[in-house]
Amino acid sequence: MKKILSVKFVLPLMLLFFVACNNATDKAAEIKEPKLKEEKITYMGDSVTMNGFVVYDENIEGIRPAVLVVPEWWGLNDYGMMRARELAKLGYIAMAIDMYGNGKTADNPDSAGAFATPFYQNPQMAKTRIEAAIAKMKTYAQTDAANIAAIGYCFGGAMVLNTARMGIDLKAVVSFHGNVIGTPLNKDLLKSKILVCHGATDPFVPAEEVAKFKKEMDSTGVAYTFKEYPDAVHAFTNPNATAMGEKFNIPIKYNAAADTASWKDMKEFLGGVFKK
Repeated sequence: MKKILSVKFVLPLMLLFFVACNNATDKAAEIKEPKLKEEKITYMGDSVTMNGFVVYDENIEGIRPAVLVVPEWWGLNDYGMMRARELAKLGYIAMAIDMYGNGKTADNPDSAGAFATPFYQNPQMAKTRIEAAIAKMKTYAQTDAANIAAIGYCFGGAMVLNTARMGIDLKAVVSFHGNVIGTPLNKDLLKSKILVCHGATDPFVPAEEVAKFKKEMDSTGVAYTFKEYPDAVHAFTNPNATAMGEKFNIPIKYNAAADTASWKDMKEFLGGVFKK
């Protein structure tokens, strides 16, 4: 009698197990790896031919939020394109933009400084070129034109903050190890939510500059998010930073923990912004 009861209970359990396994296999089959479509493009910005890199996941149907990537002062190189690919894997259509024009890049700090300085001196030039990239992004059928953000690294981080304070039409901006003081803040112009990802020991963005930024934002009642990562210096998100710092004797260095944490913070921030 006991053996008969065992069989009666065991057989249904085995059947349930196999059904569950098959369902799990079917669901796993439905989850597709991103199929990235990449395009190198040209467009006009500020009477200059701009080169861009657009990437999105072809497995996603319909429109999705768009994110621009404004590179470091080296210009649009492999690092900027890598970040665009990572954004596409998150479900965005992304565009790494060419701020300098004609695909110009620098391979040393002197050239990089020469290329970047005019944009600090004339912030409107940066705004015009980022707006040209926004206009180009809106030509893509995959772009949700009401949900466009920009992220920037070092020089690019300063540029997205500067143009946000000037009233550029972006849903959000994220600065990674960029200067936080630049153009004056006009609360009435500001359209963008702001996230700053800052290395706590960044010699290029000292504590005094951070304090001034926070005071300006707080005194005007502007909502922003400021994240600080311990033991992180300038360029902490770029795996190539350590070698470049040693080559040119400049205080930049990769920090894997800060890189991972800041990317997570960006994902959560953009996810919250685009849901609203």
